[in-house]
Amino acid sequence: MHPNAQLIARFYEAFARLDASEMAKCYHPEATFTDEAFVNLNHEQTIAMWAMLCSRAKNFNLTFSDIQADDLRGKAHWEPIYTFTSTGRLVHNVIDSEFEFKDGKIWKQRDRFDFYRWSRQAFGMTGVLLGWTGFLRGKVQTEAAKGLAIFMAKQKP
Repeated sequence: MHPNAQLIARFYEAFARLDASEMAKCYHPEATFTDEAFVNLNHEQTIAMWAMLCSRAKNFNLTFSDIQADDLRGKAHWEPIYTFTSTGRLVHNVIDSEFEFKDGKIWKQRDRFDFYRWSRQAFGMTGVLLGWTGFLRGKVQTEAAKGLAIFMAKQKP
């Protein structure tokens, strides 16, 4: 297995254990992350996001597969099942990640998932009615950024 494929596997194995500290070790100091909820995060925000998600995880289970990587790029498929904290609803998300590597670490990560599918599970009827709109996506992104900023502020000494 290519070393970068091993890195991706190590990252998801740590996530399955909710070990944010080990996940952080997989990222390059200049790393960036983006997905449908957390947009254009820098290294510090990315590390904090995983720490926040791991610390709040309830009824969490994660599977991952289809890891592929070479010297520059990689990808993986992963499926977390968890209770969405805001609504208490069970979510089974289906996510495809794309990675770029630098110095043997994750430099850029882009996760993609069907926002409408996710929002129907996370928000019920609200997701059914508004999940396809930019309005709900924007609201989720705003709340995610706000929640992350609050979490990061609480972590500062």
